[in-house]
Amino acid sequence: METDITTLYRTVVRGHRVTTDSRHIQPGDIFVALKGEHFNGNSYAADALAKGASAAIIDEAEYQTSGAILVPDSLACLQALARCHRRQLAIPILGITGTNGKTTTKELCNAVLSRKFKTFATQGNFNNHIGVPLTLLSMDESTELGIVEMGANHPGEIQALCEIAEPDFGIITNIGQAHLEGFGTYENIIATKKALYDAVFARGGKVFVNADNSLLMQLTAAHNADRYTYGIHGELLKGRICQTVPYLVYDLFTRKGHLYVRTHLVGGYNFDNAMAASAVGMHFGIEPLDIQAAIESYRPSNLRSQLIKTEHNTIILDAYNANPSSMQVAVDNFKEMPGGHKVVILGEMLELGSQSDAAHRALWENVRQGNFEKIFLIGNHFEHCVEKTNFTAWFPDTASLEAALRAQPLEGKFIFIKGSRGNRLEQIVECL
Repeated sequence: METDITTLYRTVVRGHRVTTDSRHIQPGDIFVALKGEHFNGNSYAADALAKGASAAIIDEAEYQTSGAILVPDSLACLQALARCHRRQLAIPILGITGTNGKTTTKELCNAVLSRKFKTFATQGNFNNHIGVPLTLLSMDESTELGIVEMGANHPGEIQALCEIAEPDFGIITNIGQAHLEGFGTYENIIATKKALYDAVFARGGKVFVNADNSLLMQLTAAHNADRYTYGIHGELLKGRICQTVPYLVYDLFTRKGHLYVRTHLVGGYNFDNAMAASAVGMHFGIEPLDIQAAIESYRPSNLRSQLIKTEHNTIILDAYNANPSSMQVAVDNFKEMPGGHKVVILGEMLELGSQSDAAHRALWENVRQGNFEKIFLIGNHFEHCVEKTNFTAWFPDTASLEAALRAQPLEGKFIFIKGSRGNRLEQIVECL
């Protein structure tokens, strides 16, 4: 099939935009028909062609029409085309994965590296078996360096993504407990994430490792010459947290002296993400002052640790995702932040499988020790672990909480909001 893919790439795909969404076809696009639980992309091939697509790749013969190219498996074809394109570009690829912080790290790395290179980074959450190929295929001949975020919720998925992206450099932000429903065990999570290191080492590349993370240091111990360590105890790049309120400020010690980096990131846990981007920048020859400027100018705008001041309250919105490890560090960070009238709004953590009850109980025990003025908990996984107190309220869903907040508004509060994406907690901001 490799020869066929190469021919298909050279004669049909190269130089064209590739999309899997027939609703947004532009003239000349290549439409790849994928199948999902509730849709069959093959049925939209004719529509895509009618809208101006130059070709449609399908895998069901009954939808064959002029301009449609029949392949055994459209998804496998998309992935093979992306690998072919990646090899054609022959540019450095930085792969980023981890349980928490990978998107923020990706955004910061892109901000830093774009000071010197024409970069292309994963857009939004296009970090899975479909998103990674589309990310690679979106890079063109002007791209000098690619940044590819890789997500996983089942064993072996990072290895599969690395076989497509063939990363030369890699960052694992951390390895915590998330998606246990899919992974089964923490050991499976470690093995899955470690595949990024293995792929980079196999290509003779370099990984960037947080020296303050003993697990990541252990996983790369046999490749000391192929790792760039950073952090408080970094061998090649050191940093130090100066303050975390209202935003993270850290010292960065470079070969040209030390810099005081004032970020717009909320929470001390973002120090690791900022240091990773700083290390990447140093390795790729970005001037320290440019690294400082890039990180200081970055503003989170994707529901991740956003500081929002409304007419009535101050809010930290971290509503994109949640798992036991990210919840713990975020709650601990909010505990340590100065200020009174603190309120916590937490949505349930999803995809934890048999560990869900224990994880929510542990989170509740942590939260209840925070001396918060009020605690709002959302979702069925929290119902069983809430004591009847005068400062805790439980709601089955976000809509129920929103109705309660409209009936009894909060004013003059410092509010922390976090939960899994499925809670859609951002909906309550407008009533705060």
